Amino acid sequence: MLAGLRFTSLRLRLVVVFGLVALTAAVSASGIAYWLNREAVLTRAQDAALKDFRQQMQNRAGALPADPSQEDLQSTAEQMATSSQRYSVLLVAEKKNGGQIVGYSDLDAFTLAKVPGSLQKAVSEKQPLTSGNKSPYHLYWQRIADHGTPYLVGGATVIGDGPTGYMLKSLEPEAKDLSSLGWSLAIATGLALIGSALLAQAAATTVLKPVHRLGVAARRLGEGKLDTRLRVSGTDELADLSRTFNRTAENLEKKVADMSAREEASRRFVADMSHELRTPLTAITAVTEVLEEELDAETGSVDPMIEPAVRLVVSETRRLNDLVENLMEVTRFDAGTARLVLDDVDIADQITACIDARAWLDAVDLDAERGITVRLDPRRLDVILANLIGNALKHGGSPVGVSVRLEDDKLVIAVRDHGPGIPEEVLPHVFDRFYKASASRPRSEGSGLGLSIALENAHIHGGEITAANSPDGGAVFTLWLPRHDEGVDDAEDDRAEGDEA
Repeated sequence: MLAGLRFTSLRLRLVVVFGLVALTAAVSASGIAYWLNREAVLTRAQDAALKDFRQQMQNRAGALPADPSQEDLQSTAEQMATSSQRYSVLLVAEKKNGGQIVGYSDLDAFTLAKVPGSLQKAVSEKQPLTSGNKSPYHLYWQRIADHGTPYLVGGATVIGDGPTGYMLKSLEPEAKDLSSLGWSLAIATGLALIGSALLAQAAATTVLKPVHRLGVAARRLGEGKLDTRLRVSGTDELADLSRTFNRTAENLEKKVADMSAREEASRRFVADMSHELRTPLTAITAVTEVLEEELDAETGSVDPMIEPAVRLVVSETRRLNDLVENLMEVTRFDAGTARLVLDDVDIADQITACIDARAWLDAVDLDAERGITVRLDPRRLDVILANLIGNALKHGGSPVGVSVRLEDDKLVIAVRDHGPGIPEEVLPHVFDRFYKASASRPRSEGSGLGLSIALENAHIHGGEITAANSPDGGAVFTLWLPRHDEGVDDAEDDRAEGDEA
């Protein structure tokens, strides 16, 4: 699962966002809980110890004589240390002749050196008596740490020149309790993070599963499967999105079906029209051939006044006949009914025959090695070559060069002229049907379908035709055909699948 998660994926982002939110909330809650519990634990231990120490100072240290001995201080300190709060005590009294007497409850654990100087100073100073401050001496405390162990140090002086007492209580049990609490909160934070990740995964699955189905459906729709629909359940936004997708797919299916029907009707109309025109064109062609023979005859039986009109009729009839034939060929390509009749063809002989049949031998330079044999449809290759060479002669000018070479498993035939070349804005459209490079010359001798038919014949072979301008001037049309018959078979299979679809 983790291998499929990309940083840019919505699922990963949802999990990360959920995790960050949960981590922030858990850390904040744990930090606040730890701080509140820490203050409560320390304050409770501190208050209890200080309260007991104050009581001990009043009851025991306050009962000492005005000039106690060291034994009196030692005994009293030991008695005070037996309190349930378990703290160490030291008592300090001033001698009459100067100096101090100190009594320890535990000399190893608590000495006067462990009492901070600031605390000693605060304890020894008398405070002015006011209405709100009725005692000249107060109890002071401070938290210290010794070798990593926390302690509470408190001090007070008995009123009336009595001894000064200090207590030292270890807060290590409370620190251990707080450490356990911290670990517990850390574990709870980790569990919350894991739980949030699981919840995020579940939420992402719930949200992204319909999105994934929508993506799959959209891909199927893009592949042409217009009957694709989504199962709709619920009333949330994703359900509304699914309904919108279904309505869009339904409308698209209807529009595509309508366009397909119109396209089919258009193809059928062109095919029917071409078939219907062939019969009268055959008769007209026969008549124009007779008229042409009369024009070429030496007897001059045609009236010179109508001779230009007759020649125009002959020319336009041929042009119309070519247009009808080209339309029928285009219709066959559009309908997917065009088929190949394959044969082993010597390319040099085929190109020579094409040029010779159209009397182009003097205008075309052929650079082709004999013996290059390719399995293809010779009639369709002849159509491709006739269109490419004829287009070069008509628009580029002679001499036209035709070269043949082999590149890996491909046959490459290049047709180059020495004309002005093809304008850059025209290059993308040279194979478009009925495309005219200049709007000012909408009429030409050609039908505007020759290059388009040549390209379709290349495609049915599994090949391609490209158009470009040569660096040395002139246009270059390059025909690429697979040398072996595997490419032809694949093209035929693809066309057959298209027909079945």
